Amino acid sequence: MEALLTSIGVIALAELGDKTQFLSLYLAARYRKPVPVLAGIFVATLASNILASLAGHWIGRYLTPEILRWTLGLSFLAMAGWVLLPERAGARESGKHVGERGAFTGTVVSFFIAELGDKTQIVAAALAARFDSLFWVIAGTTIGMMLANLPAVIGGHYFASRVPSRIANYIAAAIFAVQAALTLAGIEVF
Repeated sequence: MEALLTSIGVIALAELGDKTQFLSLYLAARYRKPVPVLAGIFVATLASNILASLAGHWIGRYLTPEILRWTLGLSFLAMAGWVLLPERAGARESGKHVGERGAFTGTVVSFFIAELGDKTQIVAAALAARFDSLFWVIAGTTIGMMLANLPAVIGGHYFASRVPSRIANYIAAAIFAVQAALTLAGIEVF
């Protein structure tokens, strides 16, 4: 029980103000479908936490911080470009965005990429090393992430009707571009 409660608390606190909370807000505003976005966050988070918990120490031995930094920085640049891709006419109303990707698939892919090398993934690996209960660590880290991102999804869905989508895209692209520049420069803000 200690592994579960510690994992929930530590991850929920670590996620506050994290880039993936901004991503959750953006995805909810972009797709305007909170249930598929939350489901996508859950699947991506679960996959990320399983990966971190099972392979955290092994990956740490082979990937240098420099390789991880460049991979993450370039991923942020890709996300900045992705959010600027124009939507097809009527895509927002039909629920389809940027090609045929739906809210669920778009969320799973973008959230999983954003979590690679993130502090919450590193914390999940450390928690798995500390506690001899892999199941409870994965469950706790996943619950903690969901608790932290739920308000962002609800807020993004609420504000989506109040902010024009192109402006939201420009703001999101700017956030990802700044995060990419900071990451590539070796400055960790989020």
